[in-house]
Amino acid sequence: MPSYKLTYFDFDGGRGEPIRIALHAAGIEFEDVRWSFPDFGANRQSLRFTAVPTLEIDGESYCQSNALGRYVGKMAGLYPEDPLQALYCDEVVGALEDISHYVVQTFGLEGDALKEAREALMSGRLTVFLKGLDELLTRGGGDYFADQRLTIADLKMYVQMKSLSSGNMDHIPADFASNLVPALAEHMTRVEQHDIVKAYYASRK
Repeated sequence: MPSYKLTYFDFDGGRGEPIRIALHAAGIEFEDVRWSFPDFGANRQSLRFTAVPTLEIDGESYCQSNALGRYVGKMAGLYPEDPLQALYCDEVVGALEDISHYVVQTFGLEGDALKEAREALMSGRLTVFLKGLDELLTRGGGDYFADQRLTIADLKMYVQMKSLSSGNMDHIPADFASNLVPALAEHMTRVEQHDIVKAYYASRK
C-alpha cells in the first residue's frame, strides 16, 4: 500500500485543507505535516516551485494544489466522471484559485496600505469572483456546484468562504461575503454539515 505525506501550513484552511479532507474521505492514511511559517521559510528553496502543499507518494513529491485535489478527489469519489460536470467542477476550482491569488497579494501589507488594498479587493475582484461563483452554484442546481453532490469544488469553496467569514482578515468584515452572496454562505453551512466534512474534523479532535 502506498505511503502518503501531505505538507502544508499548520492551520486548518488554505490550499491544503481540501486535500486533507479528500484524503480522509478516501480512507487514505497520511502523514499530516504542518509547518510553521519559519519552517516554511527554512525549507522553501528545497521545494519545487518553492510552494506548498506538496504530496509525497512513496517518497516521490508532487505539487500544485488543484492537481492534487483532483487526484485525491478521484480516489475519494469527489470528482465527477462526466466530462461536463468535471468542467463545472474545474471552473469553480480555477476561479477560487484566482481569488486566493488576489487575496495573497495583500499579505504583508500594513496600516493604510493594507486597508486600501483590502477595500479595493472588496469593491473589485472579490465582488466579481464571488458573484460569478454564486452564478455557478445556481447553474449546478443550487446545493452543490457539480454532479448534484459534494465534490472538491465544494470543499475548496467551503474553505474560502470560511476564511472570508472568519473576521480574522483585517478590513474585510466577517459578514461581507454572506451579505454579498447569501447562497454561498448557505452552501458553506451545507458543506460543513456534510458527513464527509464532519467526519474529517471529528478525526482531528
